[in-house]
Amino acid sequence: MKLAAFAGAVVLAATTAFAQSPRVVNAAIDQRAVTGPFDTFFQALVRQQSRPAWVGYPVPAVPGHRAGCWGNGESHTSAPSYLEGRPSTTTAADDRTVKLEGDATLLVLFRVENQQVGRIEIFSPECDLDAGGLPFISLTGVAPSDSVRLLAGLAQSTSAPPRVARSAVTAVALHGDPSADTALEQMMGATRPLEIRKQAAFWLGAARGERGYQLLRAAAEHDASAEFRKEATFALSQSTAPGAIDTLIQMAKADAAAAVRGQALFWLAQKAGKKAVGAITDAIDNDPEAQVKERAVFALSQLPKDEGVPLLVGIARSNRDPKVRQRAMFWLGQSKDPRAVAFFEEVLKGK
Repeated sequence: MKLAAFAGAVVLAATTAFAQSPRVVNAAIDQRAVTGPFDTFFQALVRQQSRPAWVGYPVPAVPGHRAGCWGNGESHTSAPSYLEGRPSTTTAADDRTVKLEGDATLLVLFRVENQQVGRIEIFSPECDLDAGGLPFISLTGVAPSDSVRLLAGLAQSTSAPPRVARSAVTAVALHGDPSADTALEQMMGATRPLEIRKQAAFWLGAARGERGYQLLRAAAEHDASAEFRKEATFALSQSTAPGAIDTLIQMAKADAAAAVRGQALFWLAQKAGKKAVGAITDAIDNDPEAQVKERAVFALSQLPKDEGVPLLVGIARSNRDPKVRQRAMFWLGQSKDPRAVAFFEEVLKGK
């Protein structure tokens, strides 16, 4: 196949995957093309819905993340995902293949009633969706950046129910479009509600790659709120970006708040590795706050036992701070590891 023909086939395949319609059953489906500015179009559509209805459309998904299916007690299933709750009697769905790899498309659904959005859900396109007999308005021609703008507005609206705001943040994060990074950065801003800031930070770490990490790092290093920086340590622990561990180590060593340093140590332990161990033992030896030292000892107990137990034994045996030795002995006792038992036997026999 010639290069030009191959490229054309790839574009066609991608366009077809993106344009696919939702697989909806038990619904009166009304397909509409978006005209004019999407936000204006969507708001007008919502104002027309005095009775319950679903509105949905596809957008490109962020690579490596899939929304999945639900509704039958499992995340991936051949049974339908029941948007309105599972009926008392159901007909089994046809068997189908569920993809193990992330799909290139995300379905964004809005449940509309009384002229407002009451729920937002996200699905993979291979899911069978049972709309429970409600109308389903399937939109075509939605630009990803317009979708992000709409959802970001709902996430930051003071009138949106908390559930809608949280779902909107998640939906933004899973859009395969650069505008999602900017939207999440704005949601993480200091003037936003703390819960939205935390969720935006989480998704920047968990789903937005190197760009998400860079935005998260800047906020974690300079934000005035210790409560937010504490949450940012968890978000950094979810990032696969190469610099995330180094940023956690820096926070464990130098953050102004003891609670943040302690939390960074805890998440470093979950990541393990030589860099993490070095930061944890350094905190035990050198951090000026007793609570951080205690948190660091606990962090050692969270390491894989072949790493953590020998370190705890060494600290219990020779650390100059008696409170640190006491905490190390406590966590050794919780480990039930034979090496811990041997150490206690040694102590009791006065060796």
